[in-house]
Amino acid sequence: MKKYIRATTAITSVIFFYGCSGPTQSSVKISTVEVKNVHDHSTPLSATDSVSYISHSIVVKGDVENTLTLTADSLRKMKSYTLDTFNVVCMFEGTDSTIAGKKSAHTRTGVLLKDILEKAKIKQLNHKDRNFYIVARATDDYKATFAWAELFNNPTGNNTYVLFEENGKPIKNRGDMVLICANDIKTGPRHVIWLKSIEITRVK
Repeated sequence: MKKYIRATTAITSVIFFYGCSGPTQSSVKISTVEVKNVHDHSTPLSATDSVSYISHSIVVKGDVENTLTLTADSLRKMKSYTLDTFNVVCMFEGTDSTIAGKKSAHTRTGVLLKDILEKAKIKQLNHKDRNFYIVARATDDYKATFAWAELFNNPTGNNTYVLFEENGKPIKNRGDMVLICANDIKTGPRHVIWLKSIEITRVK
């Protein structure tokens, strides 16, 4: 199989992921911006190659008290949030592609990354022990990094999601779970498809 490298150039097709809350979830509806662009690969993926990257679970590991293996079904049991619209703007795109007043046809459902981290319990020695970084890693080794303070002492914590449904249906082509940070100016760099792990590390 050829090796593919995720690029940061924009494409114009609408991405297909995320979704609505299940009937047993505690769900909160929010609005962000419209989905327009997504990280591309330097060479288009065939259907076979795309399937080979899909992960059906994520592992939360590192400096935590509870190492977790989570699936989409695991996330459905947690408090969820429904996003009406979300725009992935890549780092090297000259202009924001959001179209004012235009709504996406898709709804997407996920849980806050910080809620997952609280479930795993970061190994803090005391309330002043805050020097940690969190890496969201994809199966193709694409990574997005967060500081502890971003997620627990900043609005980013309420805007970073692990998504598991689109329009009430499981995510398919981009992996079972996708991470997004909705309040980044350029949202593409921390948009992680094929999510496989969340890694917590103490700064030394």
